[in-house]
Amino acid sequence: MARKFLKKITPDPKKVTENRFLKIFGKLIHDPGLWHLNRYSASGAFAVGLFMCFMPIPFQMVVAAGLAILFRVNLPLSLIVCWVTNPITIPPMFYFAYLVGTWVLSWPPSEFDFELSFEWLGNELVHIWQPFLLGCFICATVASFIGYHAISLSWRYHVVMAWKARQQKWKEKLLHTLHLNGDDATENIDKQDDQAPFSSKSPEQAQNDKSNR
Repeated sequence: MARKFLKKITPDPKKVTENRFLKIFGKLIHDPGLWHLNRYSASGAFAVGLFMCFMPIPFQMVVAAGLAILFRVNLPLSLIVCWVTNPITIPPMFYFAYLVGTWVLSWPPSEFDFELSFEWLGNELVHIWQPFLLGCFICATVASFIGYHAISLSWRYHVVMAWKARQQKWKEKLLHTLHLNGDDATENIDKQDDQAPFSSKSPEQAQNDKSNR
């Protein structure tokens, strides 16, 4: 179940390998280990993607690809998770990270408009960089930790449930087979009783007749 769902949401491998920004990695992105989907690679991919979501830098996907290659986790899944940050979610996510940083540093917060661009990083970040970057790092770490363990536990849960379902199916099949064999045995006994010659003598009389012979 978990594997099928994750395969549905991952982008087409051909589109990933042909992405012009990812060509800087050359043959590294063709490593089969980056495309294999298991509990570790899926959990690690979510950790990488969610960590990069809170990094206030352009080209998040390129950095996410580099981390996926470094930690040998699922590459396309790492990239798709990065899309949690988009023009709609960026302002609230980064303002929340900024508030976390001001809370940790005990600084009074102020309002600002965030843009994921080099111009904003050069002009505005200089005024709030300490609480903002600290909050981003804290949120990235927490989100990465939660994402990794949530996917890992979910994957394990689906594996256990699938194993229990198979086990129950085997039990039902075995019981069905035993039931059929039991019915066949009963039917054979009934047939033998029907084919046996009828005798009015009791079992004791029949035994005495055999002894006299």
